[in-house]
Amino acid sequence: MAPSAPLAGVRVLDLSRVLAGPWATQLLADLGAEVIKIERPGAGDDTRHWGPPFTTRTDGAPGDAAYFLCANRGKQSVALDIASPEGADLIRRMAVDADVLVENFKTGGLKKYGLDFDSLKAVNPKLVYCSITGFGQTGPRAARRAMTTSRPWAGCPSPASRTARRAPSPMKVGVAVADLFTGLYASNAILAALHAARASGQGRHIDIALFDVQAAMLANQATNYFVSGTAPPAWATPTPICRPISRSPAATGRVVIAVGNDGQFRALCQALGEPDLGTDDRFAANAGRVANRDQLGPILSALTAPLTMAALMQRLEQAGVPCGPVNTVDQVFAEPQAVARGLTVEQTRPDLNAPVRTVASPIRMDGAPLVSDRPPPALGEHTDAVLARYGKPDRA
Repeated sequence: MAPSAPLAGVRVLDLSRVLAGPWATQLLADLGAEVIKIERPGAGDDTRHWGPPFTTRTDGAPGDAAYFLCANRGKQSVALDIASPEGADLIRRMAVDADVLVENFKTGGLKKYGLDFDSLKAVNPKLVYCSITGFGQTGPRAARRAMTTSRPWAGCPSPASRTARRAPSPMKVGVAVADLFTGLYASNAILAALHAARASGQGRHIDIALFDVQAAMLANQATNYFVSGTAPPAWATPTPICRPISRSPAATGRVVIAVGNDGQFRALCQALGEPDLGTDDRFAANAGRVANRDQLGPILSALTAPLTMAALMQRLEQAGVPCGPVNTVDQVFAEPQAVARGLTVEQTRPDLNAPVRTVASPIRMDGAPLVSDRPPPALGEHTDAVLARYGKPDRA
């Protein structure tokens, strides 16, 4: 990463694993921070083993799981047993000149090693210490462990409970959205705390809970409840407050059509060759389209189904109607727009027989992407080099 990167000179100790914490620290690495990832000797981050698929080493043996690669670009891996007195002492020494520490141990789990916020603040008052847990540092569930699939069933507020098809059964989202959002919130809080620490000389203890983040993700659904006093029912996947927003069939796939106002609806009807539909009393205003959505859906589907995706999108784009193809993952990264924006990055790791390809940071500054030039590390790849700075030339 260039010396001019926004976080150049910032040192981060990453004691987190799996996704939320590593996602936060990867964001910091892409912004130029030096991130030192502390991993268990011999095993490493759990996600190194979460496959298939796995990478392949140059000797033909399985390498790291793809899951690990997604959230650990830009980091140096140090294999260190923090449960040993020697390992814990090394972390304390590393914390002296660190700017940030991120951990996702269970609440209070690091205190017995002398690695909690109060202990490390004593050796580095400016340290920004970010704790990521399932339920937070306080409250009746603070001591509980949590993972993405367990949180909704442990009484967490869940976007999945807001999403259903026609049946009322919640649908699990296909990506660990709560973990990713938590990583975003954590990195945002870390940046704010770093800014404050430079002015005040005092670090902060950031408390980020996936439970809290899932509540925040309810956003307008939460305020709908606060204003109305009625808990919203599970939505069908198209939104019930604005129509049409749906995945419309085409002859060669599906196209998302997102009409946000009455003018766009009239333009949609014109583009589909049915201008009178745009002035039909049942559908002319959004309130009518919402109330009569079960009638409107089949009408629009019948108009879009004979068209190819390309033909349908061309008509809608020319009419100024927001739309987009429903893509599979491979189609996403083959999209000319994705290629033009440089949404993937390939990096070489000597122990693997093929380049590591990951999704690039979506952040661009001054026309250039911000992506660390370090590939996701091999377990313990940087142990000797990093520990040598702290008077420990051999492995701990």
